[in-house]
Amino acid sequence: MQGKLELWEHGKAASKFSERSIKLVMIAQQEAKNMGALEVTTEHVLLGLIAEDTSSKHGFMNSGLTAEKARAVVETLSGRRKPISTHDNIPFSREVRKTFEAATNECKRSAVSYISPEHILLAMLNQSEATGKRVFESLSIDVDLLRGEALKRLKGDAEEAAPKRKKSRDGPKALDEFCRDLCEEVRMNKIDPVIGREREVARVMQILARRTKNNPILLGEPGVGKTAIAEGLAYAVVHEVALEGSPLPAFLRSKRVLQLDVGLLMAGAKERGELENRVTRLIQECRDSGDVILMIDEVHTIVGTGAVGRGGGGGGGGGLDISNLMKPALARGELQCIGATTLDEHRKHIEKDPALERRFQPVYVLEPNEEDTLAILQGLAERYERHHHCVYSEEALEAAVKLSHTYIADRFLPDKAIDLIDEAGSRVRISAYNARKVGEVREDPKVDEYLQDRVDERLQVMETKDVAVRDGLYEEAQLLRRRQQDYKSELAGLPADGSSLPVVRCCDIEAVVAAWSGVPVERLSEDEMTKLLRLGPVLKERIIGQDDAVDSVVSALCRARVGLKDPHRPAAAMLLVGPTGVGKTELSKVLAEQYFGTQDAIIRLDMSEYMERHSVSKLIGAPPGYVGYGEGGKLTEAVRRRPCSIVLFDEIEKAHPDVFSILLQIMEDGRLTDSQGRTVSFKNTLVLLTSNIGSRVIAATGSGLPVFGSSRRQLMGDDDEADAAVLAAERARMRQLIHAEVKAYFRPELLNRFDEQIVFHKLGLREVRRIADIMLAETKSRVATKGVTLAVGPRLLERIVRNGYSLEYGVRPLRQTITHMIDDVLADCMLHKAVQPGDTAFMELSRRTGEPVCVARSAGEALELTEAEDGGPLEEFTVVRAGRDGGVGGDLLLQRVADGGGSKPGVGPGGAGGADAGRPAWVLATGGLEDRDGSSN
Repeated sequence: MQGKLELWEHGKAASKFSERSIKLVMIAQQEAKNMGALEVTTEHVLLGLIAEDTSSKHGFMNSGLTAEKARAVVETLSGRRKPISTHDNIPFSREVRKTFEAATNECKRSAVSYISPEHILLAMLNQSEATGKRVFESLSIDVDLLRGEALKRLKGDAEEAAPKRKKSRDGPKALDEFCRDLCEEVRMNKIDPVIGREREVARVMQILARRTKNNPILLGEPGVGKTAIAEGLAYAVVHEVALEGSPLPAFLRSKRVLQLDVGLLMAGAKERGELENRVTRLIQECRDSGDVILMIDEVHTIVGTGAVGRGGGGGGGGGLDISNLMKPALARGELQCIGATTLDEHRKHIEKDPALERRFQPVYVLEPNEEDTLAILQGLAERYERHHHCVYSEEALEAAVKLSHTYIADRFLPDKAIDLIDEAGSRVRISAYNARKVGEVREDPKVDEYLQDRVDERLQVMETKDVAVRDGLYEEAQLLRRRQQDYKSELAGLPADGSSLPVVRCCDIEAVVAAWSGVPVERLSEDEMTKLLRLGPVLKERIIGQDDAVDSVVSALCRARVGLKDPHRPAAAMLLVGPTGVGKTELSKVLAEQYFGTQDAIIRLDMSEYMERHSVSKLIGAPPGYVGYGEGGKLTEAVRRRPCSIVLFDEIEKAHPDVFSILLQIMEDGRLTDSQGRTVSFKNTLVLLTSNIGSRVIAATGSGLPVFGSSRRQLMGDDDEADAAVLAAERARMRQLIHAEVKAYFRPELLNRFDEQIVFHKLGLREVRRIADIMLAETKSRVATKGVTLAVGPRLLERIVRNGYSLEYGVRPLRQTITHMIDDVLADCMLHKAVQPGDTAFMELSRRTGEPVCVARSAGEALELTEAEDGGPLEEFTVVRAGRDGGVGGDLLLQRVADGGGSKPGVGPGGAGGADAGRPAWVLATGGLEDRDGSSN
């Protein structure tokens, strides 16, 4: 658009054209090109006027004239040539320039600041030699009607602009129009009290007392309380007392703290220069009053605002934005400003403008700790109690701080804790209302009257306390606060279900956190000590054969919990070494699920992705000038968003040595600085490193599983004492060899920073069998959802254990083996409807083919168990129920039937009968076929 304006930039009228006028001139220029004209005439300007007038329902100026009719007349009068395809500017005719000058005079006579299309039309009608008038004459358009309509519209514009001019002439009204008076809101008790932050408020006062560049800027993460500090300054100005009780400095006693609304400042600034006019008025009024401290929340929004041509405004694209208009006044101290923004926005916008950055003095607002956050909640609780008509118990406030810090990782204190008690209050209030409506709570008029009296007395004490604080009567305010706490304790001590006054308790906070984070409520309500006490047995049920490793992990966590470790280091840093497929990675997953409440609390970093030097930077973020700068690091961003988590460096021996330097800082200092300069704390993390360093030692000294046999003692893993002693000695020797390998690979300064170096041993037959049972139980539970009961025979189980373990990969092939030998066969049977809902599917190895077979029968039908070499049945069994009176809750039994097949009379629900009553019955137990009397099949 700016290039188009060059066509008449030599004219004095160009700088005062409105957006609509610019639009019609551009249309006129295009019409001239389309008609092959060498210059823009008034006929073309008239076509632009008609095309721009979109508000009239009955043609141009409600005269019935349309663009098509006018274009036909113009082509008839001036002729039509071949269109001009050049992009060069077409000059304006002398007649058009005179029309624009006349439009300027029309604008001066009216009460409007900018030249509108109506001014151009009046100028054209008042010029006798204007060729554009010939169009009206040719179409018999009433010129007086057009003139009257144009004057009518100009009058309306003048009436609309008059109040704005009057307002600007009457006095400094821009501050009232675009700002909030924080001091007035403090007097009206609309602002929450500011708890703590004495250091930050004192620093702000110190900067405001400077002679020049007296503009503090509050920098911090979202939700840490930056805006609250400005409100705390307003509170101190109104009550003439600093937050810690010291007298307010004299230079602040006459000040007003106003908060600028940048959105309101921009709203409605349609014309060119209108936003600049508002900003200069605002600065002038601040300069004239001399008592204004301007607070700009999200101060980064003033950078670039107005610089892009809103209708050619904002400096016409020349970079003159709000920040540039404010710079001179900020540097001279004529405009005192308090800015507030986040560290990210400050880096993106303000740091890139050094001239603006040097005019502000940074005040860093850190996230408060849990103790300070609890004090903030205790100070704000009464405001939320008034709003929700409830009482917050002290346990609820403590739970809000603890649970929000632990489970809401992507936000910051105190904002997330305040939001938590707010939503818990609304939840309890709605629940109490619904309970009264459905009659679950009986309302006793006497009890209700007593409670209402107590509530009214407490509210009166709270109001009296506020007045005492406002008047500086702090001793009286302290006594009133004690009375307020007595009332609160009395109300909070009422039964949770028998009171008509809602009380927010710890369980309500837990329910809200569960809804936010997805962690089950029972996990949240469980005490951490109880969680640690049951952690060991739970881990040993899931991590088979690694009891020593589990005990070491639990011991490290217990040391961290009771406070016997450095509070600034990670909760534990452990190196898990051993062959692949023995449970190192699985331990981290189970630990995240059991200790942190969800498997999502694990940050897994595959070190095979960091084998090159340049890839190491991905952990903390790419440096400036490289792709990905500004996006944050993969490790630092994950920990910053979820500070309570397990950080797993999987297969650390594959990482580049530069990764070890990062690990040193994490394990020693408990923190890491990313490429953006942000410090990330690792003190609430559990750092685990897994390594397969011992694989070569095991391959050279052991052969994996013992030799398989067919006896029940070997299959069930019943080793005698001699075998156990041999196994213990072998594991001790293996541990020494692995430690030697670890010392040869890792640097000493890294090894000395591990809390534990845990060796995972190779698995024995007993452990592989237990792992197979766990995996088969998962398969059986999935099959049970289809209405099918699955049982696995002993020979098939032996084959699964044999094929599912290898010296090279441990038990990693076990799941794949179960998939091929169980899932695939069973899926094929279900697809062919050989197994249907309600059936019992028994799987065993065929003696004839050696492959898994599946036989399914309903209860009471003959079930073929094995096959003879000639293909005939060797033995048959009948599926029966044995339990309480043959109920469905009993075990599924296989009752032996006479050789040769056929169901034996007397066999049915409730057990065996007849001649076969004394024969053994086999239970379809988990993992195989087992005698009721303990003997094997």
